[in-house]
Order: sequence, then C-alpha cells, then structure tokens
Amino acid sequence: MPLSEHEQRLLEEMERSLYQNDADFVAKVGGKRARPAYRSIVLGILLAVVGVIVLVLGVWFQQPLVGILGFVVMFAGVLVAIAPGKRVAVEPGAPEPKKAKARGGQTGFMDRMNDRWDKRNDGGEG
Repeated sequence: MPLSEHEQRLLEEMERSLYQNDADFVAKVGGKRARPAYRSIVLGILLAVVGVIVLVLGVWFQQPLVGILGFVVMFAGVLVAIAPGKRVAVEPGAPEPKKAKARGGQTGFMDRMNDRWDKRNDGGEG
C-alpha cells in the first residue's frame, strides 16, 4: 500500500531531522557500501595459505603444537580476508567527503569534538 502525500511529507521531514540532529547514527547505519580492502584480502589469503602449509607440516612431522599454530595462522588469515572495509557515510544531497588533510594540518581530537558540539547546538550552522 503506497504512502499518502501527508505520510510521505512526514517521512521526509523525519529523515531531514535525523540527518541534522543525529549525524553519528546516520554515519553508522547509512552510507555507501564499503570498497573492498584488496590489501587485507591478499594478506588474509597469504596468511591462510601459510597456515595450511604449517598445519600440514605439523601433521607430517607429528607435532601437534605446530599443527595448532598452523590452524591459528590459517584462521587469522581468513578473518583478515573477510574483514569489512571502511564505510563512507554520505548524506543525501551532500557533497562527497573530502580527503583527510596532511598530518600537520589536522586539528586535535578535542577541537573536532568541540566543533561538532557547537554545530549541533547552533542547528548545524558554521
């Protein structure tokens, strides 16, 4: 059943309010799909292969600790390979996020938190 015009307007107003008042929540829930972290995938696959080799060598030489170590390395490799990449949260209609500044030009953590607090209390202005 489609929404009435009144319901659609209320929904749009609620979305705008959410984007303005709770940007952190929107960043965690919404946003673009993460780009695959190819470096992590390759590293994870290499770790998994090394783990399998160490596991097989542990079984071959009848060394249970070596086999267990191989399994742990293999498992860690799989976890690294399937770890999600970074998500990029984008507000609808907002410009694309800018790249991070050089290390020397970044503001401190507390300065950023104070700026966010001020923006939130001023209604997003500034």
